[in-house]
Amino acid sequence: MEDWFAQSGLNDLFAPAKTVSGLRDALKNAQDFLEVAPPPVARREDVSLSQGELTVPARVYVPHGAKEPKGPALVFFHGGGFILGSLDGYDPMCQRLAAVSGLRVVSVDYRLAPEHPFPAATDDSFAAFDAIAAGALDEYGVDADQLAVGGDSAGSNISASIARERRGQVSFQLLLYPLMQLIEVKKPRPRWQDGPFLSTATLKEIRKHYVQDADPADPLISPLMAEDLKGVAPVYMLAAELDPLTDEGKVYADRLEAFGVPVERVMHKGVPHGFLSASRVFPACIPALEGAARALAKAFD
Repeated sequence: MEDWFAQSGLNDLFAPAKTVSGLRDALKNAQDFLEVAPPPVARREDVSLSQGELTVPARVYVPHGAKEPKGPALVFFHGGGFILGSLDGYDPMCQRLAAVSGLRVVSVDYRLAPEHPFPAATDDSFAAFDAIAAGALDEYGVDADQLAVGGDSAGSNISASIARERRGQVSFQLLLYPLMQLIEVKKPRPRWQDGPFLSTATLKEIRKHYVQDADPADPLISPLMAEDLKGVAPVYMLAAELDPLTDEGKVYADRLEAFGVPVERVMHKGVPHGFLSASRVFPACIPALEGAARALAKAFD
C-alpha cells in the first residue's frame, strides 16, 4: 500500500508545503491511480459558452438513450476548493452521472484562485448557466426549461448560489458533500473528520486564496448565510461521514426544509470528503454516484 501511495503521487498531493501549482500537477498525475473507467456515453464534446463578455469552457456528455430531440440536463460544477479541479479531473464522475442517469451533463470549467479569486468562479458559472438557459446547447438536445445544477464540494457551493439566484429556472439540485460556508469557524472539528482530501488546514488555505479581501459572509461565498431560500429547487444531498463539511451540510439541509424545500440527504458511512473522485480506492464511490444519478433521473420522471 505504501509503494502504491508513493507511485500514485498522492504523497506529493497531500504534502502540507505543496504550492497550488504543485497540487494541481500532483492531482493530475494521480488521476489514473484514483479512478476506474466509467460507462461509455454516446457523445462527449468540449464546447465554449458565451454570455456577455465572458466565454467559459465546458464539456457536454450525451448518454446512450437520452431523450430526443431534447431532454433535461445537469449543469455540473467541479470541486477542488476553488483552487483545484478541471474538466479532465472530473471527467469520470460526469460521464458516470450521465451514463447512469440517462440525462445530458454539462461540466463547467470556471476560473480558479489564487490567480482568479472571488468572484471569478461564480461569474463564470453564472455566465455558463445563463448561456445554457438561453438555449446555447440546443444542438446537443439540452432542454433549457429542464435544468438541474449540481457539483461536489465547492461545486455544490456554486450550485446552491445559482439555484437561489435563478430560482424558477433550476428544477433540481444535486449537492455532493457541499462546502456551504467559508467563514472562520472557531468550534474545533473532530480530528477523525480531517481526511486526506480535506482538512481544517486546507480550508484555511481555501479561504486565503479564494476569499482574499472579500466578505466571507457574502451568500455567494457562503450560501449558508442566505436569508431567503423559499422556492428554491428540491435537493438531493450526499454526505460523507468522515468529512469536516458534514455538519454544515446538515445545517443547510435543515434550513432548506424550514423554508419548505424538499430535501433527501443520504449519509455514506466510513468515507472521507473526496471519495467520489477515487473509485479505484473507495469501493463505495461507484454505488454512491449511481444512487445520486438515479435521484437525478427520478427528479425528471
